[in-house]
Amino acid sequence: MTVYIDPPTWPGHGRMWSHLVSDVSYEELHAFATSIGCPPRAFERDHYDVPSERYGDAVRAGAVEIGSKELVRRIMAAGLRRRKNRPDG
Repeated sequence: MTVYIDPPTWPGHGRMWSHLVSDVSYEELHAFATSIGCPPRAFERDHYDVPSERYGDAVRAGAVEIGSKELVRRIMAAGLRRRKNRPDG
């Protein structure tokens, strides 16, 4: 099982956030997220949002630290990237 996490550099709701992904399957990602206590509501399309104070927990549990661009590259290569729906125009 390999899941990846980027640094907590994404601001939102008064906190900084990381993204947790798998390059194997959503099932693997959901299982890992559950094991570290991520609530289902933290899942967004193709990743879990992880607050900065939980970053260390994810790494200690086995998430591999990588940069944000590499994280996106890996899930795109695996066919697991789900982009936001954007209106035409």
